[in-house]
Amino acid sequence: MTALIVECDTGTNLAARIAATSLRHTHRVIRAASNGRPTVRPSYEKGTMMSASDSTVAGRRFMLGVLAAMPALPTLFSATIAQAQTDPLASWNDGPAKQAILDFVKSTTDRASSNYVPPEDRIATFDQDGTLWVEHPLYTQAFFALDRVHEMAPKHPEWKSREPFKAVLANDLPALAHFSERDWAEIVFVTHAGMSQAEFLDIATKWIATAKHPRFKRPFTELVYQPMTEVLGYLRANQFSTYIVTGGGQDFVRAYSKKVYSIPTQNVIGSSLVTKYEIRNGEPELMRLPKLFFDNNYGGKPVGIDTFIGRRATAAFGNSTGDQQMLEYTKAGAGARLSMLVLHDDDKREFAYGPAQGLPDTKVGTFTQALYDEATKGGWSVISMKNDWKRIFAVEA
Repeated sequence: MTALIVECDTGTNLAARIAATSLRHTHRVIRAASNGRPTVRPSYEKGTMMSASDSTVAGRRFMLGVLAAMPALPTLFSATIAQAQTDPLASWNDGPAKQAILDFVKSTTDRASSNYVPPEDRIATFDQDGTLWVEHPLYTQAFFALDRVHEMAPKHPEWKSREPFKAVLANDLPALAHFSERDWAEIVFVTHAGMSQAEFLDIATKWIATAKHPRFKRPFTELVYQPMTEVLGYLRANQFSTYIVTGGGQDFVRAYSKKVYSIPTQNVIGSSLVTKYEIRNGEPELMRLPKLFFDNNYGGKPVGIDTFIGRRATAAFGNSTGDQQMLEYTKAGAGARLSMLVLHDDDKREFAYGPAQGLPDTKVGTFTQALYDEATKGGWSVISMKNDWKRIFAVEA
């Protein structure tokens, strides 16, 4: 919220100025805020002296004018603030996508509407990478894993000659681009397991506090999409519970979800490793094992939502084929439903990739033409980053 600061002289000081011995103008126009009509009051010619009684009268008249105007000031300031708050989606251009959000919220929160949804059933799920913040050229968690390989390398000299670690240590970008899911799984198991949950959370929290994006040279936490931040806030203001449902690591996202998105850790559903209860140094710990426990991607997202939330979402936001089933599951529910996809079509302010609508193909956040066609057919809304968003980040890069 923008703070309004108004500086003004006290009535006494202003009255004293009116009572000055030399005035430059013969008439003064005072527009009273209470009625908006200009009032012309007599003044004194330059060089003439005001008597003590005249000074007193002038001061009193001015004070009366100020007092008359004061009751209107709170109204004026309130109107200014209200005007600034009338648009909850200020970073969105007017268009079908923005209107779909506004109409959905109005319809589901109006008790007189046939689509009214009780507050306890107002659930909105959001993919993270590519939906809430930047995911190119690699997912943020992938950068974290690669940095961990470099950090751990001194204790693993064998990695210099063993793939996929050899390519990571050599910063072989072409090789990284061709890593298979098995390659990434091996890297994740090595860099994310073999420690307690508390230890991992501490490592992830410290990393995200200083890590920067290679293109924008800014912290990843500053590359959250401002329009989506506004959607989160708008929904919460209307009693929606907001969840992150990500194909990425659940515990990695929990390290910063509250600070970055105002989403508590218990509202983060993601992929996770197997954990085991142990007593270490006399203290109970949950140890992270190098084995996948739950894959929260594609069809896993509806399963995760049902398992951990226990209710079908009324609104879902994604950006790739990995979110398709979550949006299908959401849209299939009764009553008003909102399913939205972010299309990255702005290579100047962020990135452009698809390959939907003829955009460049990618393995990171793939948005196929088939997904675009399903969205069109199924009544989903596609958000054009280029056309629907006035700005991308809170502070433009």
